[in-house]
Amino acid sequence: MKKRVLITGASGFVGYHLIVAALASDLEVFAAVRPSSDIQHLAKFDIKYTFLDFNDSASLENEMQEKKYNYIIHASGITKAKNKEEYNEVNALYSRNLALAAVSAGIDLQKFIFVSSLAALGPLRDFSERIEDDSTPHPVTQYGESKLLAEQYLSAIEALPLIIIRPTAVYGPREKDIFILFQTINKGLEPHIGGFKQQMSFIYVKDLAKVIVKALFSPVTKGQYNVSDGNIYDRYALADGVKKAMKKRTLKLHLPVSLVASLASLMEWLYKNSSVSPALNKEKMNELTAINWACNIFRLNRDMAFRPDYNLETGLVETVRWYKENSWL
Repeated sequence: MKKRVLITGASGFVGYHLIVAALASDLEVFAAVRPSSDIQHLAKFDIKYTFLDFNDSASLENEMQEKKYNYIIHASGITKAKNKEEYNEVNALYSRNLALAAVSAGIDLQKFIFVSSLAALGPLRDFSERIEDDSTPHPVTQYGESKLLAEQYLSAIEALPLIIIRPTAVYGPREKDIFILFQTINKGLEPHIGGFKQQMSFIYVKDLAKVIVKALFSPVTKGQYNVSDGNIYDRYALADGVKKAMKKRTLKLHLPVSLVASLASLMEWLYKNSSVSPALNKEKMNELTAINWACNIFRLNRDMAFRPDYNLETGLVETVRWYKENSWL
């Protein structure tokens, strides 16, 4: 019999690629989605669906006992919320509830992969070092704080075979946030915040999905790993790669930090009574203006034999092709 994997957040950007990677590894995939989720893009896959109530510990435990999952990849969460409480509830408390249910159910759970974020550690304040797997955390957003809290909750569950994966900025087909830059460049504009030096890191979504699924079969049962393609990029690399892939010329604009900060405050005010949060807000400014997001993936290379198939340039070529073929651009 095939081994079973539960993938939460399965209808999302990363979740889609996790399904592809899991099926390629001959796993029986159970996709956890919300009743309101759009799953038309998953119709081509031979997978089963399940609906989890992360607030109901008893139903979660029943789910585990009924399905007897061998692996769990917990990739669901929110990147935008109205307040800290909402971030903590969805990203941290729900994660703990799921993990406790898996342990209490007494199933043969071999791995629990938690998809965290490099935001849980936060950026560095100078260029002399890289963010290490065990760097002292100093998240600069409530999102990052909620992911860190989730890591702390899960790490306290001793019986949990936990591997924490912290991807840096993830891009690729179906991504919607960085895609805003693609749309802007497609219009001939290339905005940058300020003119200060930055060190950036990126990971192509297919490489991220590959290493997460690979971690399921690794001998590692406890660990935390930052994930990038192993390269360090300057602040212009993303835009330059998009322009090259799209064969576009742009008007490069360096917007004053104070101006963009004011715009972020305005967006927060405009959305204050909305059920959704703006793509740009005061917290997002903390991430966008951080000077060093470079991370070390030595331990990931060593423990998982991880070798990325894509660097930023090759990943962007494939991403732009997908956006065009699917009429996003």
